[in-house]
Amino acid sequence: MEGVAIIGAGQTRYGDFPEKGLKELFAEAYFEMLASVDRGFDPQLIQAAYIGCLSAGSGFQLGQLAPLLMGHVGLPHVYAVRVENACASGGYALYNAACAIASGKFNFVLAAGVEKMRDVSSTKGRYWLGISGDTEYERLAGLTFAGIYALMATRYMHEYGLKREHLAMVAVKNHRHAVANPKAQFRQEITLERALSGPPVAYPFTVWDCSPTSDGAAVVLLCNAKLAKSFTDRPVYLAGFGAASDYLAVHDRHTITSLHATRKAAAEAYKQAGIGPGDIDFAEVHDCFTIAEIMAYSDLGFCEEGQAHRLLEEGVTQLGGRRPVNVSGGLKAKGHPIGATGCGMAYEIFRQLRGEAREPSRQIPNARFALSHNVGGSGGTAAVFIYRRGD
Repeated sequence: MEGVAIIGAGQTRYGDFPEKGLKELFAEAYFEMLASVDRGFDPQLIQAAYIGCLSAGSGFQLGQLAPLLMGHVGLPHVYAVRVENACASGGYALYNAACAIASGKFNFVLAAGVEKMRDVSSTKGRYWLGISGDTEYERLAGLTFAGIYALMATRYMHEYGLKREHLAMVAVKNHRHAVANPKAQFRQEITLERALSGPPVAYPFTVWDCSPTSDGAAVVLLCNAKLAKSFTDRPVYLAGFGAASDYLAVHDRHTITSLHATRKAAAEAYKQAGIGPGDIDFAEVHDCFTIAEIMAYSDLGFCEEGQAHRLLEEGVTQLGGRRPVNVSGGLKAKGHPIGATGCGMAYEIFRQLRGEAREPSRQIPNARFALSHNVGGSGGTAAVFIYRRGD
């Protein structure tokens, strides 16, 4: 199997951009990616593109979206495929791109994601977020996307003594991290009291426990690791990557306080990388709701089952802690343009491992290994990646 490296990455700011369409967002991230390749890169070398997108905003261009976007940036003849796997669309685009290089089929591949969520009515938005679960047995029975994660949270509280304050601590931490991130949608701190007293969404969640709807795009350039040093002295290597699925409906799972897909994908990634959870210096994890980050701590092996809240209490996962998590602000504060999220995580880690998080309060010093974790829907799919700094 061929090694895989990242030699360039770009991302738009996440937020509300009514003046920009899918093509404009994609092009912005794409050209930033090209500019990030230290020694320059001829786009004509790109052989394939995997582009994550769930809904394409108003839905005007779902069919043939990938060739549309590649043509817009002057690459109409590249093999291009749209990837859809709910909130893990970007992560699965990255996974497919990595596999394409590892197989030896291609040497240069784009992994990208784009989403327009802010031009969709609230009614339509609730619809296509809802169908990321089992439509027949969940959405049509009245269960919302927030409601599914609220069930997970209340069960976790019942089994392990989690408090609402612990959920709020995730929101407070990630908002604090986002303040220094110029790409983040919400760059303001919140207090624990504000997080706890926000408008209710689905018990135990307030609005501060929920990620926002966002517009945005992210583009990552992968290449055969043997060729990486021709373009940069500071490649970031994909040391391991894994992806897995589970029952889509939560009532079919043996537990709802853990995501089997995450555990299986993480085990595959750790095995390929030849390291364990203790070697990870920092992580970007899928915090679509605050409970999702808490569950990820144990699913990724950062703590024992049911002990995730201890990491928050001890400050382990905040900047300056032993293992910072979501220094970008996470989905919670950086934003969650669904198709772009997984590739946006890779963008953040690429910059961190190269020492390019130039905002002094954001840069993690001396990091060697990082992990990203992207979940589809309520856990029906997950993709996990382990990154290694180029030596």
